[in-house]
Amino acid sequence: MFIRTSLEAGGCLSPSSKEFRMKLHANARLSPIGRRLLVDRVERDGWTVQAASESLGISSRTASKWLARYRSEGETGLLDRSSAPHVVANRSSPETEQLIASLRRVRFTAPEIAELTGRPVSTVSAICKRLGMGKLGRLGLEPAQRYERARPGELIHIDVKKLGRIEGGAGKRITGGIPFNRDPTRTDAAGVRRRVKGWDAVHVAIDDATRLAYAEVLPDEKAATAVGFLRRAIAFYARHGITVERVLTDG
Repeated sequence: MFIRTSLEAGGCLSPSSKEFRMKLHANARLSPIGRRLLVDRVERDGWTVQAASESLGISSRTASKWLARYRSEGETGLLDRSSAPHVVANRSSPETEQLIASLRRVRFTAPEIAELTGRPVSTVSAICKRLGMGKLGRLGLEPAQRYERARPGELIHIDVKKLGRIEGGAGKRITGGIPFNRDPTRTDAAGVRRRVKGWDAVHVAIDDATRLAYAEVLPDEKAATAVGFLRRAIAFYARHGITVERVLTDG
């Protein structure tokens, strides 16, 4: 009734306002509506501060605080305020922040900067984050030089990635619970029976222009194995109408 009318008229405490939607403390007794009710009972209806506070389940000290805010600031005084201090006594000086920023630009880590400046790591990290230097990325480095070949087959990238074999094989999510040999073996070139635990080498070729990729999982990355993979990769690209001209690898 009166509360709804006064809130809608005031505007700043309406349910659609940003301040009204502010998350209240879990143990807070008064919402903005409750504070307005407190003011109405004292200022309009003539209740005593003690009676109004008891009716709302708060202390007289709390009621007096909200009344004082309302009398000095009006409706705005009934809104929640930030609990952050206005002044931080031990805040780092601008000179210190500039020094930290300079060291960060040459890619010093937070522990290294803390050791040089005699500041806690947490302080250095907070300053770097506030200055937008929390993550190094390419900070202080030259821009990446990116390129892309103009035609298919002009350059093929080849790389090898070693992956450890899963002991016992894949789990039931892959096999669907079907039993399988959990300790498989193989016969090597010398005729010796060996377990297959160890490493696989994933050989990958990617065309720089089209990003068309060809990959094989092979037992090693020896020269003969790599040469065989390259021949099969060239044949693969040829089937797609691409003639390999150059190969780039770090092998």
